[in-house]
Amino acid sequence: MADNLLSIQELIETAMSSLKTAEGLLREMTGVVDSSRERLVSKAGSMGTGASYSAGTATRVVEGIFDGQNMVDAKGETYPIPANYASKSKLVEGDGMKLTVTDEGKFIYKQIAPIERRTLIGVLIHEDGQYKVLAEGKTFRLLLASVTFYRAEVGDQVTIIIPKNGEAKWGAVEAVIPKHLAEAAAKASFTEADITKSEKKVTRSKKKKDDEDGEMSPKID
Repeated sequence: MADNLLSIQELIETAMSSLKTAEGLLREMTGVVDSSRERLVSKAGSMGTGASYSAGTATRVVEGIFDGQNMVDAKGETYPIPANYASKSKLVEGDGMKLTVTDEGKFIYKQIAPIERRTLIGVLIHEDGQYKVLAEGKTFRLLLASVTFYRAEVGDQVTIIIPKNGEAKWGAVEAVIPKHLAEAAAKASFTEADITKSEKKVTRSKKKKDDEDGEMSPKID
């Protein structure tokens, strides 16, 4: 009896997940809602059954997907993630998360399914009241907490982490190279190359002069 009930529960969960996926695809085709959000909701649905409570307590556990700012669960509900935590943990859009709401009402987040990552180097810009990184011809939004934590300024070179596959709107800051340091490094590199070029030119000129001043080798018939 218990096994039958468990099988029925699993079938229901599978059917609900399939319906959510089908609904997301339909909405994406009609353009009614944000398709990227629907993908997150669908992915969150594949992680589990949604919210649950620990036996004998009021502790609530919810699983979802990080959308670049917050966590989205399988029902499309949004849970705020502290920007400082997201920045320091270098959460990437698409990461699987678990939220535990304790009896005292504390929100405890944990990264449980990190998405595959890759890094990009771009330039920090400020556009439409939002800090972004321009890289590979695209712009990626940044959390303000990340910008202030690294004390980044417009024009600085920024290394960001984004999902390895698929499109991304947000990037997690990995490192920042201040603009003045980048310019100094570029100038030093240019100067060194210029000096090397000049040295080679002088060497060639000296060799040519030595050849002209030296004795001619006798010609042998």
